[in-house]
Amino acid sequence: MNEPLPINDDPNPSARLQKLRHLLMAALALASGCGEVAAQETDDLETVRAFYSDVLTAPAETTEERYYELFSSDVVSIPTPPGGPGAQGMINTVAFLGQVVPDLTWEPQEIIELDDGRFVVRGTAAGTPTGPFFGVEPPTGRSFEIMSIDIITLEAGKIVQIYHLEDWTSAIAQLTAEE
Repeated sequence: MNEPLPINDDPNPSARLQKLRHLLMAALALASGCGEVAAQETDDLETVRAFYSDVLTAPAETTEERYYELFSSDVVSIPTPPGGPGAQGMINTVAFLGQVVPDLTWEPQEIIELDDGRFVVRGTAAGTPTGPFFGVEPPTGRSFEIMSIDIITLEAGKIVQIYHLEDWTSAIAQLTAEE
């Protein structure tokens, strides 16, 4: 047979009601706290994915408005991108990529979420430069596909820091390879 719930062990109906009220309040507090954390984690993961789909893929279409929806105005990028430090430097770099590699795609292959607001992303970037690109001039008409590794930190739903490493040496080798 089923054992009675602990709230039923008190013969006083008022005390049982009080125990039930405490139990429900604890459950609601736990559920609402977990729900907020889960929602924030989901939002953060979506922000990371949007960085690749809305900023790095087809960067010529990226708007400053969309950029600032995802990034803090005080973002730190390590190493400093070619366009300069801070948010404006990243916007400049994305704009350059959009001009020189208009068909650029950058897709996460693996996203590892850490428990401290950081995400490690292994990605693949591919495209065909139409202008001078890392010393390859004139454009060769060839495409490249490279791997990247990023460590992205979010606070309050925005990207505040990003460590990034791209295999641009392989891109150059692919662009200049003899047929």
